[in-house]
Amino acid sequence: MSKAIWLGATGIAVAVGMLAAGYVAGRPEVAMANDAPQAVAVASAEGGANRAEVETIVREYLLQNPEILLDMQQALEMKQREEQRVANLEVIESAKDDIFNAAYDGYVGNPDGKTTIVEFYDYNCGFCKRAQEDMLALTAADPDLRFVLKEFPILGPDSTKAHVVSMAFRTLMPEKYGDFHNQLLGGQGRATEAAAIKVALALGADEAKLREEMKNPAINDAFEKTYELANRLAITGTPSYVIGNEVVFGALGQEVLAQKIAETRAAAPEASN
Repeated sequence: MSKAIWLGATGIAVAVGMLAAGYVAGRPEVAMANDAPQAVAVASAEGGANRAEVETIVREYLLQNPEILLDMQQALEMKQREEQRVANLEVIESAKDDIFNAAYDGYVGNPDGKTTIVEFYDYNCGFCKRAQEDMLALTAADPDLRFVLKEFPILGPDSTKAHVVSMAFRTLMPEKYGDFHNQLLGGQGRATEAAAIKVALALGADEAKLREEMKNPAINDAFEKTYELANRLAITGTPSYVIGNEVVFGALGQEVLAQKIAETRAAAPEASN
């Protein structure tokens, strides 16, 4: 349990324990978690139990009812998830173009598809490699699906360099970007600058032009914008997706993504992105 959750849960438990034992100075009102320390002081000052007695009562109460801490932790986590969901709705609405239609992002599937999935990924993410099959299956089965790929290198220098090559290749040969993406992500071993360049050259890129484009400062600018978006959406790992008005975390499988697509279309059949 994190320190913040523990402190919050303990505060509530203090209030519950005091109320259960009848030690809040004989007051009929319910003690709240944030008021627990003050309530202890009031109880002592007004002739109720002293602090040591209250702490003993609370300890015994929690030992007899340990499930209360788990219940409170779950309630707190649910509250935090709902707060984040509402915050994400606001971000998705205010940054819709940057999320779904940024010029620096690549895509696979139908470029004019009415439904868009946005994936934040890292070429060295093992879960992204597994999720690649989901993307390929979904785009193959659904001609109205556009899969936007947000380059989100977070797994060290090798990832950053591989993504720089990816961004440069997409600028030079956008028609083959899907092939590049699938080969590098689906390849064996760690994605590095050398590995990415090897894939790019095999697909027909001019090495001199590729290396020159890799120096383009717009690439780092794009990374910074993606990092900022991820931060605002509370995305800290890969793969993470934006589907409709929802952020979906983790490689949850083709069926889950298909269900999210169906829900998005049902909610807004005329405008799914």
